[in-house]
Amino acid sequence: MEIRVLCVGDVVGAPGIERVRRSLRKLKNSLGADFVIVNGENASVVGITPDQAEDILDAGADVVTLGNHSFGKREIVRFLEDSDRILRPANYAPQAPGRGWAVYDTRFGEVAVIDLIGRCAMDYTPDNPFLLVEKILKKITAKIILVEMHAEATSEKLAMGYLLDGRVSAVWGTHTHVPTADARVFPKGTGYVTDLGMTGPRESVLGIRPDLSIAKFRGDLTERYRWADGPTKLEGVLFTIDASSGRCLRAERIDQWD
Repeated sequence: MEIRVLCVGDVVGAPGIERVRRSLRKLKNSLGADFVIVNGENASVVGITPDQAEDILDAGADVVTLGNHSFGKREIVRFLEDSDRILRPANYAPQAPGRGWAVYDTRFGEVAVIDLIGRCAMDYTPDNPFLLVEKILKKITAKIILVEMHAEATSEKLAMGYLLDGRVSAVWGTHTHVPTADARVFPKGTGYVTDLGMTGPRESVLGIRPDLSIAKFRGDLTERYRWADGPTKLEGVLFTIDASSGRCLRAERIDQWD
């Protein structure tokens, strides 16, 4: 029996939320996806609110993952504590609210999801994700294990993929908002992609109005980042996994553009 897991790239701003509301359930049905994971940490550009998390879940997501903006909106803290359907990086400080991994009961059996954050070129230094994931895997008995690596450096994401090849079902990267063309199955049976891409404004710089990013790089006096308007896109990867062994069979890019 096969299980199809749809992983959707970072949702950015109100346009990203609107795109998820409009498209996710239809896409889930058309692909025959059995389990959906959406990165939502940029739903408010910097952070996510409980209402936005609920919107993504109501639209068809089974799990919402976060990253370096996990606590950008303080009101999300209670939601993180109360729901196991939203995950912040597991290698945050142990006193951080919420959880970094969870196991979900499905008709295919248990499905484990682990959220990690990288350390290269990030604003802070969390615990080492390469050491922590080893400890987490010792606690998991599920055949299907899915790992998100929210990181800036492509090398760090690739290294995590190779570390976990044959030990988990899929590893994917988020954070950089630009989709990569390397969706594949590693030699020992782990599906992989360096970056899912993003869901939100199509004519933008990572979801933000281009003029605001240009001003920053020019060295002009900058103003608060705001999402771009106009047509939107949804980007991600569909992993097809053998439910009995946990091995990935296929990894296919999903790119929807208005």
